[in-house]
Amino acid sequence: MSLPAKVLVANRGEIAVRIIRTLRRMGIASVAVFHALDADGRVVREADEAVELTGDTPVGAYLDVEGIVAACRATGAEAVHPGFGFLSENAGFAEALAEAGITFIGPPADAIRAMGDKIESKRLAKQAGVPTLPGSEDAVADVEEAVRVADEIGYPVLLKASAG
Repeated sequence: MSLPAKVLVANRGEIAVRIIRTLRRMGIASVAVFHALDADGRVVREADEAVELTGDTPVGAYLDVEGIVAACRATGAEAVHPGFGFLSENAGFAEALAEAGITFIGPPADAIRAMGDKIESKRLAKQAGVPTLPGSEDAVADVEEAVRVADEIGYPVLLKASAG
């Protein structure tokens, strides 16, 4: 597999700066995306190119999948590095890039989808022989079930949402 010539970094702040610096060391051109409020940011200055994303808020702009795909097309970016956070965990984003012929630097959409669901990811880990902590096999329905499971596995316990 050959490396892309140009990568769009779909993130902001320190993580984006680190990715851009790594791309530079690898001889790969970088594209930053930014909201108007971040136009003077370090990411914009460090990248080889920068494209403004529109949106009512910075968060809305940075999560604009269509805008990011359009920025890739406008700049010739062959791949997208999502950094960390929402886009790196968004299977729909990975799929949209694939449909546009743009490489997503991260796991495939089906892996993102499976790992985003803690219950499903634990099932997959068990199937692969990975040791897991004791807990419920499915989501608990109510407080009484949570107490019953906790009594069975022992205390202390940690209660977590299955997604997010």
